[in-house]
Amino acid sequence: MLKVFFGDMPGSIYNTSVFFKNDYEDDWITDPFVMEMIRDVDHSEVLYSGVIDSPVMGKIPPTSLSGSVKTLILVLFEPGKVFNASTCGDNCARWLLKIAEQEDRTINLRHVMDFGDGPFEIEILNTGTIVHNAREYVDIAVDFV
Repeated sequence: MLKVFFGDMPGSIYNTSVFFKNDYEDDWITDPFVMEMIRDVDHSEVLYSGVIDSPVMGKIPPTSLSGSVKTLILVLFEPGKVFNASTCGDNCARWLLKIAEQEDRTINLRHVMDFGDGPFEIEILNTGTIVHNAREYVDIAVDFV
């Protein structure tokens, strides 16, 4: 299940780009799930662990991926840490839910991310409430951001 804490959260990692630069591992980039995220969010193709082909920037290293993708990768591979997912656009919401389908993940948000109109399950840690759709989610989230 995806768990969300809105607002200041002690211990969460806010500068995900710096953390990624110092922490990522080459084999993360060639993981099929990660390659699919990179293709979807950044519209880029992984050529091998050290090179991604971006339609905007050409051949780039993993450290030049968008902040969105870097945060998603960290959420996937660092389950014991909490990352600021407000570095992600709404196009990352479905990926956060997919990551949390397999194993609980906690993220920190400073905005109301759009998780879409379909059903989902998110625990809002600020209140301990589990929400199942956009309306329930927004009703609680607006009180904290």
